[in-house]
Amino acid sequence: MTLLSAKDIAAVTGGIVIGNENTVIQSVAKLNEGNLNDLGFFANPKYENQVYESNCGIIFIPDGFKPQRQVEATLISHQNPYFAFCQILSIYFNPNSKKTGIHPQSVIDPSAEIGEDSYIGPFVHIGANVKIGSGAQIHERVSIAEGTIIGKEATLFPGVTIYSLTQIGDRFTAHAGSVIGSDGFGFAPINGVYMKIPQVGCVIIEDDVEIGANCCIDRATMGKTLIRKGTKLDNLVQIAHNVDIGEHVVIASQTGVAGSSTLGHHCVLGGQVGVGGHLNIAPFNSFGGQAGVTSSIKESNQKMTGTPAMDVNAYLRGVIGSQKVGQLQKEIKALKKELESIKSEK
Repeated sequence: MTLLSAKDIAAVTGGIVIGNENTVIQSVAKLNEGNLNDLGFFANPKYENQVYESNCGIIFIPDGFKPQRQVEATLISHQNPYFAFCQILSIYFNPNSKKTGIHPQSVIDPSAEIGEDSYIGPFVHIGANVKIGSGAQIHERVSIAEGTIIGKEATLFPGVTIYSLTQIGDRFTAHAGSVIGSDGFGFAPINGVYMKIPQVGCVIIEDDVEIGANCCIDRATMGKTLIRKGTKLDNLVQIAHNVDIGEHVVIASQTGVAGSSTLGHHCVLGGQVGVGGHLNIAPFNSFGGQAGVTSSIKESNQKMTGTPAMDVNAYLRGVIGSQKVGQLQKEIKALKKELESIKSEK
């Protein structure tokens, strides 16, 4: 059982205790679900009432927050309460505790190199000339094909498949069922049939990338499919061949990026966004759920949605206008009737 005092938590996160620094918690919870043994956090102003109503023993609050009512909990002021809360989660309450050792039911080619303090689970297959850095956590049924290089402190959850010659940086995480390096969708129409184009490129993933469950990242036809550092993919994301994704891009579930497109750094793609092939998207652009990106976006810092993707305010005006079409039709019909009546009187 983990027991943490407010004083301990503040020391780890750099926060300031307001109240009893000896208050102790042993778990974490949402503000509206916690009890005296729990640590919670408050960051979004619309949930302020929960601070006053919460039973949590300790609550992170933003610097400068001044309660308007009595708060029973011990408070810890921090410039970023959510980040501080995540720090405590990661250090003390992470369910994926690290393991070490190589399970006897794993199959590892003699030429493979496994870094120290790594864990290789049962039914893992590691091919020839694979190199895995120190501190890796390779869970059951993972398959890593020949020539793949993986950096330090990688975590591959059950059922991840990595095809040959993939290059992956440090602190990479892939959740269950994801596939990296499968063939790109390359077929050439010849005399009414589709001939497969050999996919001879690779996938390169830089440091601090995390991908969710059941993602697919295709190898390049030639050259590389590139996922740059810090990028995060949600579950069920498809990245096609020769795509280049910039640093610290965030992509939500069921999004697909077609072949040879480039996403600039710090772009944000909502759920079910579709990005067409051979497009260039400038940095710092964000796309709402189900947006269809059909042409290159040259300007940065835009918020877009709809199909084809457009400025979100223009899209919303269009939606509001479409809702008035029925009424406009009625008014036009009435005007036509009135006009016809005037004409008949002449």
